[in-house]
Parts: sequence; structure tokens; C-alpha cells
Amino acid sequence: MWQKKNLKKLTPLEVTCSSSDCDNNLHCFTQNIKKLTPDDDGKCKYCGAELIDPNRIRRRDLSDIQYTFDSLKHELWRHHYWHIDIDIRAVNHAHRKGKKGMREAAEHRLEKYIGTANPLYDGRQTPKTGNIIYYAQHATACCCRKCIEFWHGIPMGQALTKDQLKYFTDLVMLYIDERMPTLPEDGEYVPNLQ
Repeated sequence: MWQKKNLKKLTPLEVTCSSSDCDNNLHCFTQNIKKLTPDDDGKCKYCGAELIDPNRIRRRDLSDIQYTFDSLKHELWRHHYWHIDIDIRAVNHAHRKGKKGMREAAEHRLEKYIGTANPLYDGRQTPKTGNIIYYAQHATACCCRKCIEFWHGIPMGQALTKDQLKYFTDLVMLYIDERMPTLPEDGEYVPNLQ
């Protein structure tokens, strides 16, 4: 029988948006757009691996979403958000809202925090936990305008159009569908955590 005193406390992995684990095929493709050369676009900034076609992703074609999601999962930061456990508060929040409510919340959040030409605190406006929308934004590279510029080809400094915001809302909802396939359409009662 294990005793608590014999267990070592594990420290959380420090994964950031510029982290990579190239040996395990988890890279960092996000590069400085101003310094990016055509030869570097789509390559890991650390090992040079070419695993994504950025032009294909930047077409923002929902009929090709599986390629986009597969490409995003090759980046360590995005992979992290596709595979970590979603915290219980985020799960409960999603169940209270249901898919319909989550879509409305995603539309509102995206418009407010990434939709403007120059969002306040850009690069820091999306928390890491607490709402499945945050997980989705990091996983699908619609968390800040720098990620949107690199991954989705929409330059910083211009407001997003309604079509672009709809596309990002669709990405968030597809992530939620994949991570929480049993989420009901309508919200349901979930008791508060003690």
C-alpha cells in the first residue's frame, strides 16, 4: 500500500508557445513573421523539420480541417492543448452552457479578445485553463493575433471580418466536439464544486 509520504510531487511540464521536443516529433513552427524567409515558412524553428504546408492551412478551408488540425498537433504547444486533461471547472462550465451556449460564448470571446485590430494585451489575453474555449484557442492557434498571423495568414493590425471570426468560432467548436463528444446541445444542471 502506497503511503503519501513516499510519493514524490511531480512538477508540471513547462511548455510555452516557443517550446519544442523535436526528438518526439513535436516542433515549434511559429516564427517571427518580419524575419521569416520563404525558405523557413513551415519549418521547425529549431530543427528545420518540414511537416506542414502553411499555405494550405492559411486558406482557412473547413473542408480541409483535418489537415489543419493534424498540422497544429505537430507543434508542441498546440499538441499540449489537444491532449491534456481539461480541468473540471471548464468541463462543468461547458455542460452548463451546452453546445449552443458554448458557440455564443466563443463568438463573444473571439470578437472581444482577438477581433480588433490591436487587441489589449495581445499575446497574453487567453488564459491557459478555466474554460474549454481557452484550450480550444491555444490548440487551434486563435489565441492571439501573432498566432493568427502565422498560422492562419491574417496580418496583425487589421480587425477580423465576420467571416474570419465565424471561421475561428467553427475551429473552437470543432475542438470542443472532438474533446467533449458527449456535450449536449442545450445546457444542463451541474452542481457547483465544493
